Amino acid sequence: MANTLYNATTCRIPIGGDHQCLAVNRNVSRSLSFCSNLTTLPLKAMEFNAGNHSGAITVVKAAKSDFDERGIDISLSPRVNAVKPSKTVAISDQATALVEAGVPVIRLAAGEPDFDTPAVVAEAGINAIREGYTRYTPNAGTLELRQAICHKLKEENGITYTPDQVVVSNGAKQSIAQAVLAVCSPGDEVIIPAPFWVSYPEMARMADATPVILPTSISDNFLLDPKRLESIITEKSRLLIFCSPSNPTGSVYPKKLLEEIAQIVAKYPRLLVISDEIYENIIYAPATHTSFASLPGMWDRTLTVNGFSKSFAMTGWRLGYIAGPKHFVAACGKIQSQFTSGASSISQKAAVAALGLGYAGGEAVSTMVKAFRERRDFLVKSFGEIEGVKISEPQGAFYLFIDFSFCYGREAEGFGKIEDSESLCRYLLDKGQVALVPGSAFGDDTCVRISYAASLTTLQAAVERIKKALIPLSSAALV
Repeated sequence: MANTLYNATTCRIPIGGDHQCLAVNRNVSRSLSFCSNLTTLPLKAMEFNAGNHSGAITVVKAAKSDFDERGIDISLSPRVNAVKPSKTVAISDQATALVEAGVPVIRLAAGEPDFDTPAVVAEAGINAIREGYTRYTPNAGTLELRQAICHKLKEENGITYTPDQVVVSNGAKQSIAQAVLAVCSPGDEVIIPAPFWVSYPEMARMADATPVILPTSISDNFLLDPKRLESIITEKSRLLIFCSPSNPTGSVYPKKLLEEIAQIVAKYPRLLVISDEIYENIIYAPATHTSFASLPGMWDRTLTVNGFSKSFAMTGWRLGYIAGPKHFVAACGKIQSQFTSGASSISQKAAVAALGLGYAGGEAVSTMVKAFRERRDFLVKSFGEIEGVKISEPQGAFYLFIDFSFCYGREAEGFGKIEDSESLCRYLLDKGQVALVPGSAFGDDTCVRISYAASLTTLQAAVERIKKALIPLSSAALV
């Protein structure tokens, strides 16, 4: 291997024995002379430093745990190792497994409407299959659907786009992930108000960006303070992500507060906004929804994300979209072209029918919203009767983010100490057989999230179980 010339990128050359290898940085053309018996060196790897002209060799230790018992390197990407799995998915899966095992668990963890997809929408999907509309669509989505989305955004949200400024994806989650990947560079900062949807920080990490968490308070209805926002903006700030109506809090940003935020964003040329509006139609009067891109000067700075899963009870159809300046949206489309290509042709036909139901989803959506409001009112009243509980009444979505921290530090007989939201949720699952999501998953450990996308009868049974399980904690001494 003497006098070998390298002039590309870093490579690793096996040198035998106990997974030894030579790692060569090939950014600079260098000529190396290797000794004939490198396997005698007590190294896992060696790295040639081409950043200087001394030809220095740097020793790099590889973890033994990177190799299995057969000697195969099973290491994972540092990017993947930095990402945490979704706790909402994990808890939902755990609750489902218990139900399948015969345990009568009430599942209030998943954010999924309990309503069927409106019949006319489902029929459109069925007809698409019958008519053979089952082939690939354009990567960005069908022109028919993108035109319908543009019409909806103009009529309902006051934002004007053309079809080439819209990309339809396999769910709003994919739309957000692609947007973060498209605009963030390593070292950029992504500002995320807490409580946040569990995936926002992890999406930032996947883009090698740094999530910067901006805490909010239940006393402020979990709405961010513009002054605190401005205090954490730096030259590295690239994105602000927020959701209104909010998952997990149900909070809705009033237009006046959004205008204050917009004035701050306008001061920083690098700062963009992802406005997650997936719950926009699930809102309770007198609260109203305002699209951030509709505010003065914000069209050029905003990527608006929406979809069909929540408003139209189409979670399994997997369809969402992003709209924004063509430069950014085209980048999202480029990523999608290499990840999944276009979304389901059948789902897109159904989505066109959904947008044809009328303003804000018409009667089908208003019927769901009426039921959600009734459930919300029941939960707020029921939990408000428990001493020590703190509640911010949701103005939208179908979640109650409730402060149960008065239970922390108390000993539960046969269970142990309730230390945080995660142990409280384990306790309620164990003793009350109700599945909730710990607030720590959303960046606020004082609370737990209750999804009221379940029937009123189910919620009534869940409240009884939770109250019964909390009785021993209320009387237990702090330890």
